[in-house]
Amino acid sequence: LPDTMPSRYVWVNLPGYYMQLIQDDSVVISSKIVCGKPITRTPLLTSAISNLVTYPQWTIPESIIVKEILPGIKRDSNYLLKKGYSLIDSKGDEVDPHTVEWSKYKKGIPYKVVQGSGDENALGILKFNFPNKYAVYLHDTNQRYLFSRSIRSLSHGCVRVQEWEKLAYNIVRYDNLEKYGDDRSPIEDSMTTWLRRKEKHIIPVRNKLPVYIRYFTCEGRGGELLVYEDIYGEDKVLHQKYFAGK
Repeated sequence: LPDTMPSRYVWVNLPGYYMQLIQDDSVVISSKIVCGKPITRTPLLTSAISNLVTYPQWTIPESIIVKEILPGIKRDSNYLLKKGYSLIDSKGDEVDPHTVEWSKYKKGIPYKVVQGSGDENALGILKFNFPNKYAVYLHDTNQRYLFSRSIRSLSHGCVRVQEWEKLAYNIVRYDNLEKYGDDRSPIEDSMTTWLRRKEKHIIPVRNKLPVYIRYFTCEGRGGELLVYEDIYGEDKVLHQKYFAGK
């Protein structure tokens, strides 16, 4: 972490399964999250939210294609159709998966796999983009029932945010605060319209919002010590390193 934290930032603690929007040392928004499974961990990173996308498409990362999609296609030639995925070649054209000889591919494929925007999209109806080498984001989800579970390390690596709507409108309002003050900005109304119409739009964030995704299995809050499950086994590694045989 930096010596001095910014006055406004998003904090995600993976073992605590929560996200907070912090401003001037106060928690403005608190939300449950779903993070990556132990086999597809959410990476620890520092970045800054650069734009929001309403009704996003999901271009599936290569790692998921290799681990899940390619084996799925080999088992069932209708796998992509059942999942609502499209196969796109290097020219941007859609390819019929039944015309591809899948048996010759083992570690990757020369195509993109894309899930179109809509209520069934894995990213939900809004995502928060921030630059990172892992192709992960904060986003809504089409599996909102998972927020009711106590163990929520269930995703492919992205962070699903239950209070995505509060976060999105807060970002847009803050971004236009200097121009519109406490009045509702036109972009808030536009975002509401786009979500209602199920339209894809990119909303730039001028005041880039820092994001810290971290892994703390214990913390102090309200005068109490909270201890969380070591979902990725990081504490176990440290214990073995520093306390082996003790």
